[in-house]
Amino acid sequence: MQRRVKLEQSIVHERVAVMPGWTVADGKLRRELQFDDFVSAFGFMASLALVAQSRDHHPDWTNVYARVVVQWGTHDSGGITELDFDLAAETDRLARIHGR
Repeated sequence: MQRRVKLEQSIVHERVAVMPGWTVADGKLRRELQFDDFVSAFGFMASLALVAQSRDHHPDWTNVYARVVVQWGTHDSGGITELDFDLAAETDRLARIHGR
């Protein structure tokens, strides 16, 4: 599957440079989101969980009250793939819906 092929680092860094809020950390796309409260943060996570499950690709994430840290990377390919960028965009879309 082409969407799960590891992208060159130069391509990853070029694309992340135009994605507000995203960085590369430990070989993954990373974004920290701050919501108004726990319910908003959890609602976002539930929405993103459904999308992730439907694509059989799941984030590494943490949640503390209203803060959610999301990381996308493809373990099988050992880095960041096109699918990770697609799900990062979906992360941003859902974050806007849930108030971030």
